[in-house]
Amino acid sequence: MNRFTLPRDIYFGENSLAVLKELNGKKAIIVTGGSSMQKFGFLQKVEAYLKEAGMEVKLLEGVEPDPSVETVFKGAEIMREFEPDWIVAIGGGSPIDAAKAMWIFYEHPEKTFDDVKDPFTVPELRNKAKFVAIPSTSGTATEVTAFSVITDYNKKIKYPLADYNLTPDIAIVDPEVAATMPPKLVAHTGMDAFTHALEAYVACNKSSFSDPLAMEALEMVKENIIKSFEGDLKAKGEMHIAQCLAGMSFSNALLGITHSMAHKTGAVFNIPHGCANAIYLPAVVQFNAKECGDRYAKVASRLGLKGETQGELVNSLVQLIRDLNKKLNIPASLREFGVTEEDFNNNLEYISKNAIVDACTGSNPRSISVEEMMEVFKCVFEGNDVNF
Repeated sequence: MNRFTLPRDIYFGENSLAVLKELNGKKAIIVTGGSSMQKFGFLQKVEAYLKEAGMEVKLLEGVEPDPSVETVFKGAEIMREFEPDWIVAIGGGSPIDAAKAMWIFYEHPEKTFDDVKDPFTVPELRNKAKFVAIPSTSGTATEVTAFSVITDYNKKIKYPLADYNLTPDIAIVDPEVAATMPPKLVAHTGMDAFTHALEAYVACNKSSFSDPLAMEALEMVKENIIKSFEGDLKAKGEMHIAQCLAGMSFSNALLGITHSMAHKTGAVFNIPHGCANAIYLPAVVQFNAKECGDRYAKVASRLGLKGETQGELVNSLVQLIRDLNKKLNIPASLREFGVTEEDFNNNLEYISKNAIVDACTGSNPRSISVEEMMEVFKCVFEGNDVNF
């Protein structure tokens, strides 16, 4: 038996933030990151709408990029003191992911991080609060997913918490909120969305429900990512929808080793998540093609890429990813990103072993050993093709 889970409600389009004033509740806590949401007036608008709904509102600001376990527990403690019945997270993937994890420990203070870091170990939620997610970036799609990525900086490991309980109750996909992203963030989040959709299309848990969402997202990203990077507001709006479609797909179909590699190297080499995905994706497509080349070829055909044979179509897909990365100023290799050979070699076995046990590895279409993972990393370090 399979399962397909989405938020109960997704509000999208112009002025969709206004739905907040229709919520029923007594207290709401707003979780956010840096100052950008305040700078552009969105934080004030969210707070005003919640107060218009008759709620007492508390702000929990300052969630860092790649939120830590410590941040999560501090936030949960604040929530337990305030006792909100709505958790409203606004910003990029980091504050929304952090708020999801805080939600766990707000409702279940007896739990430890180790109790929930493995897939599908989160206890039942919504005993105290419901969850609203408002993304300000067009990539992570955490507003519609069952995932939350939290970093243990002592171990230098990102843990993707995974459980359908973490799927928000309400997602608000308002293009105005994402329109302020700078070009570099557009590039990284856009390729994150492309990776989500492509990995979902070949993942082990793919289905007739997830496939159309993934394919539509891939077509929309190909059509809009460069124009979005160049500042086209309409294209930015389309990318905001595309990343949401990709999120709904991968939240159910799951992901693959591109994300495993990104999770386990982000903290070690200080690579932004979307950037890491973009760097690793061409090599992963080449590695996986022996198992699911037909699926990649179908994607290439739908995207209008050249090729008569399956192999030619797969090569065209790999080249498309590399071309997009180049146009978006994303490095072609770990070496080009700035990882030194010494640092890479010192960490190679560590990151490879950690990537193998990442939650996303189990849903990759082709199984992989530690030794093979090391070889894939070596290819990515130099920017070489994977041919095994």
